[in-house]
Amino acid sequence: MCYIKAKETLPIEVIELIQKYVDGGVIYIPRKECNRKQWGEKTNTREEIKLRDLTIYDEYNSGTSKKFLAEKYFLSKKSIDRIILKERNK
Repeated sequence: MCYIKAKETLPIEVIELIQKYVDGGVIYIPRKECNRKQWGEKTNTREEIKLRDLTIYDEYNSGTSKKFLAEKYFLSKKSIDRIILKERNK
């Protein structure tokens, strides 16, 4: 996130109104709901996690223990259980 100077973006009337409530402070203005992006939408992280989960499930079905998978992927055993259950139910 980068900062935008209010004087370069907003009309003076809006700046003065905001100053009544937040004089000199930092304020975050969220995106409109229609412009929000889902988590992982800008990167390929979602796809990487899907591939990882599928790989974990395949390795588990090939006989790899949950404990070993947890250590290999740096996850808790509970997370491995969740991934296996999710992939099994697909």
